[in-house]
Amino acid sequence: MILTPGMKVGLFGGSFNPAHEGHAHVAETAMRRLGLDRVVWLVSPQNPLKDARDSAPLAERMASAQAQARVGGPSMIVSDFESRAGVVWTVETLRLLVARHPGVHFVWVMGSDNLAGFHRWRGWTDIMRLMPVAVIARPGSQLDSRTAPAAARFAAFRIPAEQAGLLPTLAAPAWTYLTAPLNPLSSTAIRASKRPDAGW
Repeated sequence: MILTPGMKVGLFGGSFNPAHEGHAHVAETAMRRLGLDRVVWLVSPQNPLKDARDSAPLAERMASAQAQARVGGPSMIVSDFESRAGVVWTVETLRLLVARHPGVHFVWVMGSDNLAGFHRWRGWTDIMRLMPVAVIARPGSQLDSRTAPAAARFAAFRIPAEQAGLLPTLAAPAWTYLTAPLNPLSSTAIRASKRPDAGW
């Protein structure tokens, strides 16, 4: 992953179990609205807040992420950095990347479904203070996310969506909430549809 000083780079983490068009929608919305040079899909070896028994092997999840990211062209990069670096928690990943890539303007990118539970993440306030955050609207979570503890805690640092292009170069904490035409796909629904008892 070649990142050079001055680049504006979105970091989009997740289990991608599997990756789907909804993930691509989030990444592409962030790329376009924030004026990013790259979006790096960070495929988690195992989300510590989720049951490992429900997770497909890393190689399978990497492949599904690559298939979706490919649609966005060469500016979309899929990485197993967390697995190679031996880190589990997002805050550790972001600290490592900031230390290894001085001068790169990082933005943490997540769907609004993650913002609703963001306050349960280890070091979530540290993440907000480490780099700007872009939250992309996802179906069924708009209300929960806007009233989330993280949104309330950092309300004074939210910038209007109309100024989203400034976000990558702002000092943290700074965040924005971006709405866009919603894509209803979810990994949970896809996994459920593939179960033998799903009736398909």
